[in-house]
Amino acid sequence: MAIKLEMLRVFRVVAERGSLAEAAAILHRTPSAVSMTLAQLEDNIGATLFETDRKNRLTKLGEQILAEAVRATDVFASSTEAIARLTRSSGGTVRVTAVPSAIATLLLPVITAFRTTHPEVRLEISDVDSAAVRRRIRFDEADIGILTANADTQGKRVAIKRDVLGIVFRPGGPIARALDDRGAAPSWTLLGLEPLILNPLCGLVDHADIVRLAAACNLQAANTTALLSFVRQGLGATILPESVVTTLGADLGFCRPADPETQRSLDMICNPDRRLSPAAETFWEAVRRHVEAEDRRSARSCPPA
Repeated sequence: MAIKLEMLRVFRVVAERGSLAEAAAILHRTPSAVSMTLAQLEDNIGATLFETDRKNRLTKLGEQILAEAVRATDVFASSTEAIARLTRSSGGTVRVTAVPSAIATLLLPVITAFRTTHPEVRLEISDVDSAAVRRRIRFDEADIGILTANADTQGKRVAIKRDVLGIVFRPGGPIARALDDRGAAPSWTLLGLEPLILNPLCGLVDHADIVRLAAACNLQAANTTALLSFVRQGLGATILPESVVTTLGADLGFCRPADPETQRSLDMICNPDRRLSPAAETFWEAVRRHVEAEDRRSARSCPPA
């Protein structure tokens, strides 16, 4: 059996359009040439793929082979795009997908410096949750991903940041007043004083009150900008990394509960089955070097015990 990819591509277009003439127009071929390619595929398979000569209804076998044709042609299209990116040398596009808080804190200085040293490279930055980061990397919809660390994360990855989680609240609200009145150490129980604005990081906190509040929550967001806007509007309080404190401004407060202290770790990942383009590899190294430099600065600023 000598089935060729082009046969599957032609078959897919005809099956999806349901018309030989429409498929021929899309493929920029004559209807007779398309029909001949289909006949060659059927000869190789040893069975017919369409119920009628009009090519508008598949046989049962045709439906099964269409599913395989879709998979094969999609993989080929993805591979050709990956090859094209690899041939663009130091230029081209680097697609980065990351959890929102990482873009505002970790990536911002890296992007600023990278644009200065590599102006020929186009950066495409998207902010999504960790599950979407994994999915985009797996399906080659992004070159580099930054997400909340998880034991299930596989392939090439680098641990790049560890951050303490805390409560973000508005000054003058119930949480702020409770902190002022009590003068005690912050606690996750403070979130019971205001509606919880749920986000994926809330699931990292091992506290019974958070579990209870999350179950009753009726407002959820993943984007850091949206979460901060909701808090500013007085819609409640939320949980975010301490690193966002530098972006809060005086109109928002932050406290670090220690019952228990909860940390969020970030990993940088890429698809282990795809080799990064030169531009993407350069950006990967830029992030890694930035993290190492931050770690060294942090170590120098901490006096020995």
